[in-house]
This record gives sequence, structure tokens and C-alpha cells, in this order.
Amino acid sequence: MRIEVGYDNTVQWCDIDEKNLMGIMKANEVEYERTGAEEVAWALQHPIASKKLSELVSPGNTVAIITSDITRPLPTYTVLPPVLDELYAAGVEPKDITLVFALGSHRAHTEEEKLKLAGERAYNEINLKDSNEDPFVHYGTTKGGTPIDIMKTVADADVVVCLGNIEYHYFAGYSGGYKAVMPGVSTMEAIEANHTRMVDPNSCAGKLDGNPVREDIDEAGAIVGVDFIVNVVLDEDKQVIKAVAGDVVKAHREGCKFLDKLYRIEIEKRADIVIDSQGGAPKDMNLYQTQKALDNAKYAIKEGGVIILVGCCKEGLGQKTFQEWMLKAEEPADIIRFVQEDFKLGGHKASAVAKIMLMADIYLVSELDPELARNCFFTPFSTLEEAYEAALKKMGDDAQVLVMPHGGSTVPKVIGEQHDADAEMR
Repeated sequence: MRIEVGYDNTVQWCDIDEKNLMGIMKANEVEYERTGAEEVAWALQHPIASKKLSELVSPGNTVAIITSDITRPLPTYTVLPPVLDELYAAGVEPKDITLVFALGSHRAHTEEEKLKLAGERAYNEINLKDSNEDPFVHYGTTKGGTPIDIMKTVADADVVVCLGNIEYHYFAGYSGGYKAVMPGVSTMEAIEANHTRMVDPNSCAGKLDGNPVREDIDEAGAIVGVDFIVNVVLDEDKQVIKAVAGDVVKAHREGCKFLDKLYRIEIEKRADIVIDSQGGAPKDMNLYQTQKALDNAKYAIKEGGVIILVGCCKEGLGQKTFQEWMLKAEEPADIIRFVQEDFKLGGHKASAVAKIMLMADIYLVSELDPELARNCFFTPFSTLEEAYEAALKKMGDDAQVLVMPHGGSTVPKVIGEQHDADAEMR
């Protein structure tokens, strides 16, 4: 059987004998009534635990709308127009609205990327700004000592609206909600302080209550103050099939419940080989982003198995500290020691990769230079076909194979197995 997985804006493929194929992890079937901008507009008229956005603003108000950057699949160009319509209907003028792209620790955008993200209408009507274009305003610290430093445009706005895409996050539990503020429009120092909590076992995919990273994010966001959110859930074709709007926490949690129904996938047993992809662009633009699919594959792979990670990585490793730690280590265990001794942003993802390398071999299908990939402890291949042939040779002709075409979105759960993934779920 020929299987295909996303790779940049194209696919990688291989043929798998049906006797080997355990399954292809696809989203569960869920019911929904509307899609795209229609669903967003409906959510705006039915906010959760909140007044309508049009009732929260007044003529003359300045409004900061925080949205995702180029590394995220959120279709801002779909979500934003109904939000603008709501603001305009309340008398807010375009000149008083600023769309802020939440960079977090990521690079700035080109003008072409801003246009692509925002859509032509918003690009021509309102102000657009990357979150690194401002000085920052200090709000104090969280109980855990995380500094709360927020870009001035957001801090000065009369009304703050956060857009977001809800998906599993490997240590914050889920994306969305207050995450647009922390780390979205925060300083590197604040982000690093928050992310130090990822070493706690409770900081994991699918967990909200008792997750120290998420609790710190929510505390910081509440101190800053967000007036309204519009968060969406995308299907495997990146189409909006669910939107929630209103109160930051309550609306976000409803979105998380829908995500669980869609993307928490039960499997009967662990696989000898897992073929794992982020689903293509923009999620596989570098190894730093592609790592998110890898982290979910750990819940499906047998000890000593092979994970074939498929990601274009046309922008390389993607983050300075991530690259430094991957390259200076003599073995994966060194990277885990690095993060324990001196936590640094970027190194946290290197540590997450290293932990998986201790339980399975990772074959990497990418555009990375093969020597660079090997220096990062991956086994490099240029095609999925070649990688699968090598994995089958290592694991045997009867090896059981699981395909994860959207590995960053789907979280496997082995039926009856009380492993970390089971304990981690909210």
C-alpha cells in the first residue's frame, strides 16, 4: 500500500505491505455544523462566559489583536475578518486597531509574510506589527518568579483580543488561550523563565490542571489582562471546524475538549516503526518546529524501535541554542545533562529530542546536510522510501508500522497501557 505524508508543500511516500501496516492515525470523526469564517462569526455571536466583543469596545478605543506567527497554521486571514466586522459595527476605527504577530522566540516576518498571514483586507485596513518592534512594559512577576514583560502596543491598548489555534503542546498541554501573551508577546527572559518548568513531569501534552507551565502562563496572562479570545480548531486539511470565543480560560477549555474528541487517538499496541510527519508547511520549516511531531511519536514507539521523522527543514535547525546543544554533545545523554545544569531556551527542545533518542533510533528525512543530521544523532535520508527500507531491514520483515501523517496534532494512547501518555491526559 502506498502511503504519503506531508513534506513542505509536497509529499514523501513509500510502499508498505498490508501485513506490516498497523494503521494510519487519522482524526476521529466528529460532528460540526459550520466551517471557516462562518463558524468564527457564529462563535462571536455566542461567546462563552462573556459579553459579545461588540459590547466590550467603544468608539475611540484602541484595540490590540494578537495572532500567531508564520510557524503556526492558524489561518488569521480567515479568522480576522469577522472580528474586524464586529469591531467596526461597535464604532471602532481601523486606525485604532493593531494586529500583533506573536513571535515568542521566533524570527521576525517579511512584509510578504505579514500580507500572507493577515490577508489583503486586514493588511490594507489596519496596523500590523511584529511583537519585537516595541519596547516592553513590566507588570511584575508570577508567583513562580517569571517576569511579566509585555510589548508596549498590547500593554497600552484599551482592549486586548487574542486569536489562536488550539492543538496539543508537548509541555504547555495545549496551545491557545493566554499562550498568545506568554510566550507570544513576551521577552526572551520571560519565556525562558516560564519554560524552565517543562522539566516537571506534569508539563506534558494534553494536561492543563496541575501543569506548571500552563499555570504560569495563565497567571501571567491574567495579570496582563485579556478581554476576549477567538480560538479555533483545524481539521487535517487545516480548515476551521470549531471556533470558541469569549472568556480566555472558559472558552479555551471548551476548545480543548473538542480537540480531545478529534485528535486523541487510541491504538492497540506500540509499533516497531513509526512514520511521523508534521504534515508539511509551515510546520516543518526547520527542525526546531518539526520536533513537535517527534514528541508525540514517543507514545507509540516500542523501546528500541525506529521513528522515521519526515520534515523538510529547509531553514535548517531553526534556533541558535538548539543547534549549539545538539552539536556540542558527544551523545544524547549529554543534552539532557545540559538542560538540568543550565536551562536555556532552545536547549529545552534539544533535551526533548535527546530523551526520545534514548528509547528509539530516529531516521530523519529532510533537506538538512547529511553530515549535520548525523552530528545531531539522526540517521539521515533524502527520501521516505529509502528510510523505510532501512528501518524494515533493522526491525525485520514482520515489523509493525504506524503512520502519523499529522504527528504534531495527534496524540496516541495505547489501550489499557498505563504509561506516561495515559497519565498525562487531562
